[in-house]
Amino acid sequence: MRRRLSVLGAVLVAVAASVVMFVQPASAAVGLHISGRNIVEANGQNLIMRGVNHPHVWYTGQTSSFAAIKAAGANTIRVVLGTGKRWGPSNDVPAVIGLCRQNKLICVLEVHDTTGYGEEGAAASLDEAANYWISQKANLVGQENFVVINIGNEPIGNTNPAQWTAATAAAIQKLRTNGFEHLIMVDAPNWGQDWQNVMRDTGQTVLDADTKHNTVLSIHMYAVYANASTIIAYFDAFKNKGWPLVVGEFGWKFNSGEVDHETILSEAQARGLGWIAWSWSGNSDPILDMTVNFNPAQLTTFGDRIVNGANGLKATSREASIYSGQSASPSSASPSVSPSVSRSPSTSPSASRSPSSSPNGTKTCTATYAITGQWPGGFQGEVRVTAGSSAVSGWTVGWTYADGQTVSNAWSATVTSSGAAVTARNVNYNGTLGAGATASFGFLGSWTGTNSVPAALTCAAS
Repeated sequence: MRRRLSVLGAVLVAVAASVVMFVQPASAAVGLHISGRNIVEANGQNLIMRGVNHPHVWYTGQTSSFAAIKAAGANTIRVVLGTGKRWGPSNDVPAVIGLCRQNKLICVLEVHDTTGYGEEGAAASLDEAANYWISQKANLVGQENFVVINIGNEPIGNTNPAQWTAATAAAIQKLRTNGFEHLIMVDAPNWGQDWQNVMRDTGQTVLDADTKHNTVLSIHMYAVYANASTIIAYFDAFKNKGWPLVVGEFGWKFNSGEVDHETILSEAQARGLGWIAWSWSGNSDPILDMTVNFNPAQLTTFGDRIVNGANGLKATSREASIYSGQSASPSSASPSVSPSVSRSPSTSPSASRSPSSSPNGTKTCTATYAITGQWPGGFQGEVRVTAGSSAVSGWTVGWTYADGQTVSNAWSATVTSSGAAVTARNVNYNGTLGAGATASFGFLGSWTGTNSVPAALTCAAS
């Protein structure tokens, strides 16, 4: 959030550590989920978020920032979206997810229109934010390994912050009722800073509202958190209650009345808490920019501390195992394609399977093609490769476009094109497949006129 509550700089947050311990049960949801106080991946490996906020909805052309943020060492990016009530509407969710996956980043998607609701007259309600997510469901289902839904940014201002509890619980329930299984992130009231301790005191009600037990609470730390003791007390309260917590936004101590970012970083590292710094560039208050004009070669003082500091990104961030190949099996890292995803109305969801024998005549594979998201001029696709009756150590898939489509970016495969012909080869972590096992790769493409699924795919195994 670009608004810092310096007026509250003198407020001391009185945090009393609760003696009641609550351990949130492991989620039954697929993909990213909560286990105890931790965020874990589908394979059970902890994910400690080390990330950067990116104001995408205001700078939709700054797509190179995804790669730059990855290069800075982040494993997570929190992407600002809009419902259309105040900003947006963000109808490019498939492209955003594709950029996250292409750059091997966990994608925290957030609706920013809710900022300061109740105090900010133009703000959207959490219920309206939930409606936006439901409108995007076709683009989100099947992405549970990669995407976190942050329902609404700083959803309640300083006017009647107590309304946060019921409104947040209702929004979570609305998403679950509509079939979402994603890890959900919820921001605190008081413009995210919870200086009246509503989230700290009533978080249990919100966590209990989630039938999937798959919600993480998010605190934003600005001028209220100018002192180390306040930060430590707040973290301790959540630790004592056994609640999952991340620092979804924070700034830095550029003067004596601002946030003690060094304590946030060191305490988060010691406690295994995730954090996402605000923000890469483009703030109306440029003191919070990490780069000058989105240029990664021009880090600000804040940016240098976040990227290169002792507890910064390069020193503490670890890539999610879904991308680094540390999952239990190659196929477990592959998200399923939702049957309800948006596809070209003139095509079927996948091409026919086309087995092809390798030269030794014993190793085979098949491949299927699906359009998992589409928007004017662009689309996201996925190809699933399945080994035949024998294990394989590598695979190559080919297809030819009939309508002039082109592939621009890909992940989990090396993809090359020659005219209309496209060839995709496995990367180092997903080429070895047991008999009948499956791997997948994704890509972004462009189209005009018609976006038909290729008539046939070839699959060669080695």
